[in-house]
Amino acid sequence: MNLETDALIDRQRLKRRLTFWRVLAVVALVLAAIVAVPHGHRLGSAQIARYAINGVIGDGREQVEALDALRNDASVRGVLLHLDTPGGAVGGGEGIHAALQLLAAAKPVVAVMDGTAASAGYMIAVAAPHIVARESTLTGSIGVILELGDVSGLLDKLGIRADPLVSGPLKGQPSFTAPLSAPGRQYLQGLVMDLYDQFVGIVASGRHMNTDKVRQLADGRAYTGRQALGLGLIDEIGGEQQALHWMQTQRHLDAALPVRDVDRGGWLNRMSKAGTADSLLGLLFGAREGLSQSLHVDGFYALWQPSLMRN
Repeated sequence: MNLETDALIDRQRLKRRLTFWRVLAVVALVLAAIVAVPHGHRLGSAQIARYAINGVIGDGREQVEALDALRNDASVRGVLLHLDTPGGAVGGGEGIHAALQLLAAAKPVVAVMDGTAASAGYMIAVAAPHIVARESTLTGSIGVILELGDVSGLLDKLGIRADPLVSGPLKGQPSFTAPLSAPGRQYLQGLVMDLYDQFVGIVASGRHMNTDKVRQLADGRAYTGRQALGLGLIDEIGGEQQALHWMQTQRHLDAALPVRDVDRGGWLNRMSKAGTADSLLGLLFGAREGLSQSLHVDGFYALWQPSLMRN
């Protein structure tokens, strides 16, 4: 056997060893990945998703994308939608409501109200076929608010005068630099009332209630969960355990299905846990302090504005 033959045999032996270790490394990585994923959280395994909407509601785009992803995920057999929000932009609430309607038509959904689910938060909840709340949950507050400001008095004291050019008498309404005119007030009140009528219609449809009955309840006041149950605004007192029981008994979901959180940084990027500071400020001090400039809201709010409340 010459030296060239020996070298060739050595190279072949080396290649076989290298191939063996490469295969072993791949197998080890796959096994490590499987072990690292907790039981019930494996991709593709049947499960119930727990999705949360917290804080003041902005344009709702992230939440709509998340709900659409849950609807299209075949491994998700049901959704627990946790709500802890005082409301926010009317347009954002309407968009999330529509996305939740599509999700509820495809698979079982329960809205689980935590501390607060008021105004636009309640608008979202009524898209779910079943609503669960704690006795102390604050909900309802069905209504719309448009807050205006006028600094014309301050500008007068500073000797500053605004002189806008507008194409029509209502184009400059409202304005921070001039008082609201009588026609402007009538026009804006009309917008608020039309949005209010839409809100009432959404609640009446979602809760299968008479529109006149909803109007009696929709004077802007908030209700506790216990009050809301008696008024037909929610279905059950309780929390996630009661929500799961409804899914199992009414929608025949397997009691062994695991419940998993939808992670914001996960593979679908669909969790909405941001806005804790905004939520706290919104709950304690109202919309002006609670709304961030980065939310890009539409100006009309369905938002509960309480005074300081704690126990």
